[in-house]
Amino acid sequence: MAAAKKQTPSPLVMYVEGDATAPEGDGLKIIAHCSNSIGAWGAGFVMSLSKQWARPEEMYRLWASKWDNKLPLGAMQLVPVEENIAVANIIGQQGIRTAKGGEPPIRYKAISQGFKYLAAYALKNPERNVSIHMPRLGCWLAGGSWARIEVLIDEHFVTHGIPVTIYDFPGGKFNP
Repeated sequence: MAAAKKQTPSPLVMYVEGDATAPEGDGLKIIAHCSNSIGAWGAGFVMSLSKQWARPEEMYRLWASKWDNKLPLGAMQLVPVEENIAVANIIGQQGIRTAKGGEPPIRYKAISQGFKYLAAYALKNPERNVSIHMPRLGCWLAGGSWARIEVLIDEHFVTHGIPVTIYDFPGGKFNP
């Protein structure tokens, strides 16, 4: 497995202490998060989403049922929840458990594909003034490396001028 490139700070990526379900700013704010491929919703960041809005979970479960709970890795579902807020359910983890060989459920190629779809949406809708908001997606239950996710953020959003805000929960501890 190749090591992640060292990221240089960008004015387009902002790290804040706060709640990713309460994004601030102008235009359409899209909250991106990592979902699993098996239709399971009930732990991690999705619980915060469900407290705020019922629709992301409802739409994810409907989507999963149509795929017999075998969602394709890399797929992305955009769910409007308020006039200027949407949630991006990105299928970026294979199942919910670490494999017997120790491989975590995160799939970086799938996260990259989901980010690609999200960036394409933002670029096709410049009048919406799209910004991306997320927790440190893929790094808790999915077992991912934040350094690798940062590379994908740079590749898909920063290089296209799409602003991103990363939220660390107040008082939370994160070790990238």
